Amino acid sequence: MPVNLSIKDVPDRIAGQLRARAARHHRSLQGELMAILEDSLGHPQKLSAAQLLARVRASGLRTPAESAKVIRRDRDERSRR
Repeated sequence: MPVNLSIKDVPDRIAGQLRARAARHHRSLQGELMAILEDSLGHPQKLSAAQLLARVRASGLRTPAESAKVIRRDRDERSRR
């Protein structure tokens, strides 16, 4: 069941930045807050350097061009949110 949340006493500076961010993403203030929450909570914890290296090696990427495609796809995916 959805829950209503409220943030009180938000400083004007932060509220203004949030409104500007929402406008840039063509979202309402509520929509932007939801996107921020989903983005911050929807990802696994940060990886250590060793974990990241293991994932890169396991990915099988062999050339910079292959890596660039993966990075471009990831950026495009994030920009659609």
